[in-house]
Amino acid sequence: MTLVAEIKETKKQPVRGMMDNVMEQFNSAADKIHLHPNIRKILSITNNEIVVNFPVKMDNGDVEIFRGYRVQHNNALGPYKGGLRYHPTVDIDAARALAMWMTWKTSLAGLPYGGGKGGIQLDPTKYSQSELERITRRFTFALADNIGPEHDIPAPDVNTNSQTMAWMADTYMSTRPPAERTANQHVVTGKPAGSGGLEGRDRATGYGVFLSIKFWAEKKDMCLTGKKFIVQGFGNVGYWAAHFLEKEGAVLVAVQDAFGSIENQQGIMVEDLLDYTKASKGSIVDYPRATHIKKSDFFATNCDICIPAALGNQITSENALQINATLIAEGANGPTNVEGEKILLERGVSIIPDILCNSGGVVGSYYEWLQNRNGELWQLDEVMVKLEKKLRESFNKVHDYSEEENLDMRTAAYCLAIKRIERAYIERGIFP
Repeated sequence: MTLVAEIKETKKQPVRGMMDNVMEQFNSAADKIHLHPNIRKILSITNNEIVVNFPVKMDNGDVEIFRGYRVQHNNALGPYKGGLRYHPTVDIDAARALAMWMTWKTSLAGLPYGGGKGGIQLDPTKYSQSELERITRRFTFALADNIGPEHDIPAPDVNTNSQTMAWMADTYMSTRPPAERTANQHVVTGKPAGSGGLEGRDRATGYGVFLSIKFWAEKKDMCLTGKKFIVQGFGNVGYWAAHFLEKEGAVLVAVQDAFGSIENQQGIMVEDLLDYTKASKGSIVDYPRATHIKKSDFFATNCDICIPAALGNQITSENALQINATLIAEGANGPTNVEGEKILLERGVSIIPDILCNSGGVVGSYYEWLQNRNGELWQLDEVMVKLEKKLRESFNKVHDYSEEENLDMRTAAYCLAIKRIERAYIERGIFP
């Protein structure tokens, strides 16, 4: 069957969910490395799935019931680790997929963590700051002993930030006996620097996306100066990735967020756009130094590098043929589905997979966890050096393995991540 015929056939099928994508990616890599059938069974399921329903009093005195999730996929290598997101699309299937991706991501990075993920199904723009604080604190209390600094360590994700983590840490620590409170500061990472956070954690994910692009370009003997890039999602990850790319000489030519899409082939100044969004309730719409483009045209923008840094399932069989970029750097988790990726690879488009590309965040979280655990304070410059060293090691490992085995980078990354977990099970055995 020709590529075009395959695409037409694929379009007849309903768009698969993230769980379908992560399982297909896992099984493909497991087949490549001949993963032991018993270990495949273990890694195909989640260890624990927590669903909590909890009441919160709103500013007007009414009570609303919220549903929160925490899925703990696997902890063979260490405590569960992963973000919490506040978004209408949060459900148990999304949490399962994201938790599994975290297992592969932490394993690939060589960290002593497993994978977890969760969040609350809500639109945070509909609630006041004080309501969000009460929702967060009540959610933390509802999770109770299902999280902990040596058991499951949440972090920020979509629509959550350092303030969210500060509320979570304070709530959790307040439920501990007085003599144990400060010893539990590392129950979450991504906290504000003044409340036990790590200097540089705010930019770690976006910096990692930038470094992955830089390392890829070095392997291709390519200079990033003058290269055009587009960013989907101008939140924390998208902004910092764009910030560092611009400093390297690359040119931002299009941005898409939840409100709209803009383009300027002559270049969009990153800091100028950030200042505009701060004054426009986070929106890029009507930015005066760019023109509005249709949402459906965004991925077709003329560029060299595409950074999807928003939500999952954004690049599919529906739009993969439109993409002009030669490199996709996945700042979000699961932005490219299986069908979309197949089309891109056949077209010769390179993809730096999410579990490698955006792992700077969890590496930064690990450093914050260590800092709290050991009672240390690390400076920004040493954090950035440590991040670059760690991420370069991961990138080279995946790149070299993909070359040796003639694999795309995602499959190579999965193979390496799964092998590390398999080794842990083989060495330790299964209890009892």
